[in-house]
Amino acid sequence: EAQLVESGGSSVQPGGSLRLSCVASGFAFNTYDMSWVRQAPGKGIEWVAVINSGAWETHYADSVEQRFTISRDNAKNMVYLDMTDLKAEDTGLYFCAADMRVPVAVIIRRQVVRSDFGFWGQGTQVTVSS
Repeated sequence: EAQLVESGGSSVQPGGSLRLSCVASGFAFNTYDMSWVRQAPGKGIEWVAVINSGAWETHYADSVEQRFTISRDNAKNMVYLDMTDLKAEDTGLYFCAADMRVPVAVIIRRQVVRSDFGFWGQGTQVTVSS
């Protein structure tokens, strides 16, 4: 059974930094592209970033470009999201997701729905507030 477990969420002040981590098990991690998505309070799910299975290609939502970095360690079945210059609008529940079923070109233009990914974590909360 595929499992994704996120960690690293916390409360930080605007301008701060955080690293989110996600450990995967139960599937061939090194053959799957991995994504981070997030859900702000009262809003839909927003795709944030993706990294391909070989870790040589990444894409980001415009809202986090130049501030967030996605990376992975296939030897450890881990994917990371390094977040800098955090803003209040970055507040939300952050999910690690895999087995993306729609192209990146589609998912960046609309809200994410659960069926867009086959595997989901339980989420880790990030709160940016002064």
